[in-house]
Amino acid sequence: MFAPFESFDNSARIWIYQSGRKFTEAEKSTISETLTAFTHSWVVHGNPLKTSFTILLDQFIVLAADETFNEASGCSIDSSVRVMRQLDQQFSLGLFDRTQVAFRKDDNIEIIPLNELPRALAEGRWSHDSPFFNNVIATKGQLTNEWIVPANRSWLKRYLSKTVV
Repeated sequence: MFAPFESFDNSARIWIYQSGRKFTEAEKSTISETLTAFTHSWVVHGNPLKTSFTILLDQFIVLAADETFNEASGCSIDSSVRVMRQLDQQFSLGLFDRTQVAFRKDDNIEIIPLNELPRALAEGRWSHDSPFFNNVIATKGQLTNEWIVPANRSWLKRYLSKTVV
C-alpha cells in the first residue's frame, strides 16, 4: 500500500540505493512508475506493507516501509531487491556496486571507488570534513542528520591519518 514519503514517521525503515551516475529525466520517470506500481502491491506474507519511495539528488533511490503497520520480512525485502535489480539492469545504474563511495562536492556528487580512496585523499579529492553519503542508515529520521556527514564521522575515518581527525 503506497503512501507519500513525506507522510512517513521518522521511525520508518529505509533502504538507500546509490547510482553510479545521475538519472536522466526519462529514467526517473520509469523508475517512479515502476516503484509506484511495486509499492502499491508490496506485501509481507500476503498482508500489505505501508510503503513509499523517493528519488533524492537525481542519484539515490530510497525505499521506505512503515513497520508499525506491518513489519517487513526477508521475503518482502527480497521482492524489493528483485525490483531494484530489474531497474539496475534496465538502466546500468550500478545500484548494487558497494565499492563506490559518494561525496558531495559543491553542487555535484563525486563517486570514488574504494580502492582509490587513499590516492584520492592524497590528491585532495576528499578530506576529513568532506560531506559523505552514509547509505547504511536505517530510518527516515536519519536522512536529516546522519545521511550526509563529514567523512571523519563515518567508517571512512579509518582512511584518515590520526593527526587529521
